[in-house]
Order: sequence, then C-alpha cells, then structure tokens
Amino acid sequence: MSRTSHICLMANYNEWMNAKLYESAKSLSEEELATDRKAFFGSILGTLNHLTAGDTVWLQRFARHPAQYRALEPIRALPAPKRLDQLLFPGFQELAAHRLWLDQIIVEWSRSVTETELDQPLHYASMQGIAADRNFYGLVMHFFNHQTHHRGQVTTLLSQAGIDVGATDLLVLIPDESQA
Repeated sequence: MSRTSHICLMANYNEWMNAKLYESAKSLSEEELATDRKAFFGSILGTLNHLTAGDTVWLQRFARHPAQYRALEPIRALPAPKRLDQLLFPGFQELAAHRLWLDQIIVEWSRSVTETELDQPLHYASMQGIAADRNFYGLVMHFFNHQTHHRGQVTTLLSQAGIDVGATDLLVLIPDESQA
C-alpha cells in the first residue's frame, strides 16, 4: 500500500469511527455528555471538542503546505482554536454537524495528497509560537494517530456510560485480499 493510499484509508477510518461515536453518543442527554468523567478533557463532550480543536489546528497547518490544498480552503477561514481544551461547540448537535463537515473535508483532502508532497518539510509554529520544520508525512501520521488515541478515550467513556460502540478496529476497513 502506498503512503497516499494509507492516508486515504486513515481518513476513511476517521470518518467511519466518528460517525459511530456520534451515533452512539447521541443517545445520551446533553447533561450526560457534559458530565465530568475524570478523563483528560473531562467529559465526552470535552473530549470530542478536543478532537475537533486538534484537527482544526493541524488542518490549518496543513493548509499552509506549499501544495496549497484546495480541499483545505474552508479550513483557512475558520478561527484558530486558542486552546486544545477549548469548547468550540458547547452543544452536541452543533459539534456533530461540524464534525460531519470536517470529516468530509479530511476525506477530500486525503485524496489530493501526492507522494512527492509527503517528503517536503512543513514549516509551522506551535500554539506557543515555537517554530518547527518537520517531515510532512510524519505529521500526517501524527494527525491520524492523535484522532485514534482520543477516540479510544471516548469509546471508554461511552462504555462506562453503558453504551457499546461496537467494532472500532481499523482492520474492519482493510480489504481481505484473499477474497479478491
């Protein structure tokens, strides 16, 4: 599998898993979603907001890649999150609608990335203003790994609230080549 194919797979996994999480979470009340469950970002809503904030920060950085990805144009117009624990959307419905929109952009962007672009360094600054130059492919892998990490936390929080999200493994989306 090429690196660009892997990025597309990860974008599809992100979209699929977020759809499962939000479908599962919507059975809880707004109060239950906002309940502090002693997770790193407090609540289910807090963790889902963190994922959205983190994705926005990274996508805004990716939008400054020399390739100037057209798919990320709408991301350039978003206000940059000030903190990674910022509640961008205090209500679940608004967050869910934004997540759906964001995931569609991620899938579209993933289809536009080329192998050559992955070898270029990305110049960006951290949220504290510290400049960095890092391998773009490594950053893209971090982006998807970060999502997976925090979605795992959300599945645990949902499980503790009595909700089974079902299968969550990337393996579900990897085609069985013996069936080809």
